Amino acid sequence: MLWLFPGVLHRYRPTTRWRQAWTLFSGSAVEALTTLGHLDVSRPVRHFADARPVDRAFSRLLRVSTQHNPVQLASALYDVLAAAATTTGDDVAAQLAELASTPMSVQDYASELGLTVKELRDAVRRTTGSTPHELVLTTRLSNAKVLLAEEDLPVAAVARRVGYDDPAYFTRLFTARVGMSPGAFRRSGSLSAPISSL
Repeated sequence: MLWLFPGVLHRYRPTTRWRQAWTLFSGSAVEALTTLGHLDVSRPVRHFADARPVDRAFSRLLRVSTQHNPVQLASALYDVLAAAATTTGDDVAAQLAELASTPMSVQDYASELGLTVKELRDAVRRTTGSTPHELVLTTRLSNAKVLLAEEDLPVAAVARRVGYDDPAYFTRLFTARVGMSPGAFRRSGSLSAPISSL
């Protein structure tokens, strides 16, 4: 979805097939939504992991537009804005973090979220400043730290729970990134050990 603001030129074009429909709206409500950050000229492109709510809302808007009822039309427009606000690409990082313990490639994560790899990278970088790979790794290691501190699971079970089939690889990775082995981390009893970047 694109928010096209008055006087702002663009060169957007689809990277895959797309359908085109548009609505023009303005007024004090738009000013309020902009002030509240729901409409942001610096972030005109919205990516959706699941575009169905936006599609449904926009389809309703198109149906209502033929009835010339201003109240229903305004309501349908706000449905589109609400659907866009709740399914915006900003939650892509959170959705990716939820999938992090499932071993997949970045391509598979993107497909699972209904995005291209570029869209996934752009959404994660915009929200977190990191790459999808780094977000998955950091999430896995953070989850491992919680499991090691709060559960009495063998290290191999912790490794499997956070997405690593090879416990030896997990141990090497954890040690390199956290600065101590999983066993030493468990004995330290501290969740505050930082996860470093390599």
